[in-house]
Amino acid sequence: MLMKLREKRDQKGFTLIELMIVIAIIGILAAIAIPNFIKYKKNAQDVAARASVKNAYTSAMAYLADNPSKDWTDLTEAMLGEGGFRDTQYVTTAMDNTWIRATPDGGEHYYTVTSTGEITETLKP
Repeated sequence: MLMKLREKRDQKGFTLIELMIVIAIIGILAAIAIPNFIKYKKNAQDVAARASVKNAYTSAMAYLADNPSKDWTDLTEAMLGEGGFRDTQYVTTAMDNTWIRATPDGGEHYYTVTSTGEITETLKP
């Protein structure tokens, strides 16, 4: 009998309780990390939208400087492209006669810039 117990001690591997503890630790770490990752991703998309609206404004000013006969109200998205603007991935840029707006696909805010260069941040509905 004693010889059989000694043979079992020589077996290699993990016990069930050890595996359950490791799985519980991984679950706790995932429960902490996943919400933070989602928050960081939304913040990054908001920052990309803010940068995109700044770039669109700079492109608009460059186009208007090159074409003095044009006015802010005459601007189109094609004219922004002529000023050097390229749309950012995961950010949608739109414009009207009075503003340029950048909306991130997954962020919580959108950003609007007016002809004076004032950027406003608004929560998405």
